[in-house]
Amino acid sequence: MEATQRILAVEDDPGLRSGLVIFLRDLGYEPLEAGDGLKALNCFRTEQPDLILLDLRIPEMDGLDVLSVIARESPETPVIVVSGADMMGDSIQALKRGAWDYVPKPITDLGILETAIRRSLERARLIKDNREHAEHLEILNRELTQALDQLREDEEAARVLQSRMLPPGELTIGPYLFRQSVFSSSYLSGDFVDFFSIEDGEAGFYIADVSGHGAASAFVTVMLKTLFDQYRERLAQEGEQTLRDPADMLSRLNQDLCQLDIEKYLTIFYGVVDSRSNRLRYCSGGQFPAPLLRDSVGLTMINGHDEPVGLFDDALYTNHELDLPDRFLLMLVSDGILELFPRDTARSRVKLLMREVSGAEAGMESLVEKFAIEERNELPDDISILTLSKEW
Repeated sequence: MEATQRILAVEDDPGLRSGLVIFLRDLGYEPLEAGDGLKALNCFRTEQPDLILLDLRIPEMDGLDVLSVIARESPETPVIVVSGADMMGDSIQALKRGAWDYVPKPITDLGILETAIRRSLERARLIKDNREHAEHLEILNRELTQALDQLREDEEAARVLQSRMLPPGELTIGPYLFRQSVFSSSYLSGDFVDFFSIEDGEAGFYIADVSGHGAASAFVTVMLKTLFDQYRERLAQEGEQTLRDPADMLSRLNQDLCQLDIEKYLTIFYGVVDSRSNRLRYCSGGQFPAPLLRDSVGLTMINGHDEPVGLFDDALYTNHELDLPDRFLLMLVSDGILELFPRDTARSRVKLLMREVSGAEAGMESLVEKFAIEERNELPDDISILTLSKEW
């Protein structure tokens, strides 16, 4: 549970101060009080209140001077000036010195003061959240810049590092079997896949294709893995549900990539499968070709297509849900596989891909063998394959 927010009431009139304390307590806040400027500063420094109600005409130290000290030492602490009706000039001066709002005295409607308090606390919360997020991105950017420097210094070490970041080639999570293979067109890959257990019988998985090739694109896959790991930790430590919501997850990733301004974007399909209901919840950020689902009836393509991640800062992402068969194979392939087909339209090549994986025995191995992917000395593009199956 969140701690009760504390508000410091600075008022030299004992009766008014007592009334403010009762009012704040009735609203659910923890009130603090001070009768003069020096006591107000001492309480501010020792107790670090969430908000301060400040009278300007107080003994020992003028309210404007108190305000100047608070604004200098803690500009994110909201201060609401409670001013006499004949002190409008002082109120304007207070706003210039850093006050967030002012409420004239006498206070004839406590609802006005309550609104000012709630508005200032909400603004303070947003400022704090934005600052923490900016600091998080700065730290992440610094860490990833260091990682990119390492990639440039030693590509072999980077290749090994990237390989180690991939999940195992095969992993069973609950009733589901996950398998993956990534083939790079250069020393480092811009494709990435991952799958992992979440909680309550759920598992997450994604396939991503970063624009471009080489070290810069590989750098983004490192960042992507880092961000997913951070959201996994937030779920485990704080109960934050972003990881379980594919559309929210892609929206967060889109914001992070756009703010980093690294001139890279990626297509990604992220899904969360629930073993209790055998239901898939997913969001596609420009993934092409779309995932293919095989069951005892035949082969279908999973619909749902939003904007790539990191390309447009106002992109919107939508969740889709799908009841899975009791026995199925879900195959996700990056668009690099289409470069191995005869030159034709993208739609025609997707049809050829569907034909290749529609056979009874078709799967990852048959696809790799069909196009001799492992035997090729050079690939025109990175190719990644991820499959999810149940009783297949």
